[in-house]
Order: sequence, then C-alpha cells, then structure tokens
Amino acid sequence: MVSKQEVRPDVKVRTLPMQVASHLVRRIAAGELTDEHVPSELDITQQFGVSRVVARETLKILSSLDIVHIAQGRRLVLRPAEEWDYLSPQLLEWLPEDQVTALLREFQETRLLLEPELAARAATMISKSSLRRLNELVDRMLDLENSPEDYLEVDHAFHMEICRASQNRILDRIMYAARWLLATSRRVTNEEPHGLAAATAIHREILEAIESADAERARQVMHKHMELNIQILGKPKRTGRVRRRPARP
Repeated sequence: MVSKQEVRPDVKVRTLPMQVASHLVRRIAAGELTDEHVPSELDITQQFGVSRVVARETLKILSSLDIVHIAQGRRLVLRPAEEWDYLSPQLLEWLPEDQVTALLREFQETRLLLEPELAARAATMISKSSLRRLNELVDRMLDLENSPEDYLEVDHAFHMEICRASQNRILDRIMYAARWLLATSRRVTNEEPHGLAAATAIHREILEAIESADAERARQVMHKHMELNIQILGKPKRTGRVRRRPARP
C-alpha cells in the first residue's frame, strides 16, 4: 500500500485511489512503465494491497487524465504523452519538476499567441464597466504587492476581464481552464526581485493602452509582458520546488 510519506506534505490527498494514482502517474511520467508494464486492475490490487474497488477507481482517475485508455476486455493502453490533460490541476501536481517547468514555458508561449490579440481587441471593444473593473483591479494589485497569493487572483481576474471584452465564449473558457497554469507560472515569476511591483507596472501600461483605444499599443505591451515571463521561466533552475498549489477557482 502507498504510504502517507509518499504523498507531498502540502497536498491533501483524501482518497486511497488518489494516492495510488499519484504514484502511478509519477512512474509513467518518468518512463518507468510502458504499455507492456502498465498494471491492470488485478495488478494494482496485488502491488498496492488495495481492494478491486480502489483499483477500479484508480484506473478511472488515470483515464480521466487521458493517460491511459481502457480498451476492450479492460486491457490498459498508455496514451501518448502529448494527449494528456495538461489543463488538469491534478496532473500538474503529480508531474515531475522538469516536466512542469517545460509546461510553464509552453503555456507562456501559448499566451504569447493569444493575449496580445485579445488586448488589441479589448482596446476597440471594451465597455465602460469593464474599463472600470480593470482600473479597480490594477489599484488592487498595488495594494497586494506584499500578498503574493491574493495577488494571483487579481492578476487572473485582470486577464479574464480583457479576454471577456473580446466577446468570445470559447476563448473565455480556454483562459479559465488554464488558470492553474497561470497561477503556477506567476508563482515562479513572482520570485524575481521586485516581481510584483514590475507586474503591476506592466498591467497598468496595458490598461492605459486599452483606455486610449490604442489597439497596436495594447498588442505591443501585452506582447512585452508575455515575453518577459518567458525569459524569467527560461532562467537557470532556482533552488527549491515550483509551488503548484492550485489557485482558488
């Protein structure tokens, strides 16, 4: 049976299937388990000393993360790593450190493709009420520069407000689903000297461009914001771990 010592101390794993699943995900991500060695329901009961019900729930968790496919005859097949559900906060918590770091860079590259255009659209489409909310959020950022965890929520709300100004519900849901990655990447960039003060300043620049209805300026400043994040994430590995505690939804 997986011991409590194997579970990260800052994560409350409430069920035995979650504990077993986290153990298996780490082994799969590390390349220790291939298609020929992925444990079946029976294997899990024998290897971990758990019931068939726990084993079955464990496999459902792995399937929900798109890590395994339960084929006909309940045969397990590993899915390609490219197809895993990287927007899941649970998978983000369980992946090895180096894989999370790579994911955060890819996430910022994705934002670089999307958010400058969203900012440009906001500059031409945003309502007065949304502008008022953006101003309130930037003012709140200034007040929270000594409270990094609270700052995360305001930061996310700022970017979501810009996204909603585009009036595209699909983009809105994509941005919302990626909030765990946003929070985790922000925890890294916040570690920069004066990181939050710099973040507040560039968010204010973005706001001023949108307020001026200057689409090109809004695009450029948001692009600069994303590029700076990518540069920080590309720096040599710091001591300590990436803090992956999910933000409050």
